[in-house]
Amino acid sequence: MGTILITGSAGFIGTNLAKKLLVFGNRIIGVDNFYSSSPERLKIFADQKNFSFIKHDIRKPLKIKEKIDEIYNLACPASPPIYQKDPLFTLETSVLGIRNVLELAQEKNAKILQASTSEVYGNPLEHPQKESYWGNVNPVGPRSCYDEGKRVAETFCLEYFQKGVDVRVVRIFNTYGPFMNPADGRVVVNFIVQALKNEDLTIYGDGGQTRSFCYVDDLIAGMIKYMKLKERFFGPINLGNPEEFTIKKLAELVLKLIPESKSKIVYQPLPKDDPEKRRPDILLAKKVLNWEPKMRLEEGLIKTIGYFKNFLNENIL
Repeated sequence: MGTILITGSAGFIGTNLAKKLLVFGNRIIGVDNFYSSSPERLKIFADQKNFSFIKHDIRKPLKIKEKIDEIYNLACPASPPIYQKDPLFTLETSVLGIRNVLELAQEKNAKILQASTSEVYGNPLEHPQKESYWGNVNPVGPRSCYDEGKRVAETFCLEYFQKGVDVRVVRIFNTYGPFMNPADGRVVVNFIVQALKNEDLTIYGDGGQTRSFCYVDDLIAGMIKYMKLKERFFGPINLGNPEEFTIKKLAELVLKLIPESKSKIVYQPLPKDDPEKRRPDILLAKKVLNWEPKMRLEEGLIKTIGYFKNFLNENIL
């Protein structure tokens, strides 16, 4: 138990992480600027005396008076439509933001976990992707503000680690679950919301591209295990589910699990630089953290569909 700062705390992963850490009796300080989230999300913490919140943009230095034991840096839009809306904002959030958060970690002598991404591998030529793979990223493409921003953030983390800050880096692969934004734009939430609203499920490309989908509870368990690791270990460590599915298979599975849906599958052109395949090698996570995901895709989708059914009914979207 301790005092834990979570940047991006009103986002999808930040919300799930805060809920879990509160259960363990920690005091949580949430930080967010609501760029890709909403103040409405904070309502779920209204009765939590151990949760406090600071509205702040981490592109600017963050000042905290009290002692901080751990920091989870999750602040950055991760949905392509959202992070491409303002590329400079996305890039600055990754690059300026991590510098400010690392400075705070150094000042407070706090452990810090940086949420990096599988996007640092770009459109990979190695499959599955090991942490040792340097990636195949287009530095001047529509996704580069996010991909390259996260790559530079890892470099900042390494430099501060070598200066003595206890930095840990996770590379997060496609994650899904409750508290995703229904307008997020990523494939799992797109398909579920479209199916529940009887809209056609939109596949970009021929649907043969692959992804590996990790349920958020599994991801959170891996992140917490990494933070609890006693020895300093920089990583990076891949966290994701190595089960690989085509986008077409995912669409078919969503329709199977929502049998009342009248939706059909339609196809649109593939966006530029969209990765053709994505699958984590998690041998390092198994070895160092004794971690691997437990939730099968169908089971996780059932839970996620249940969440969005309730959400859409309550918000009448």
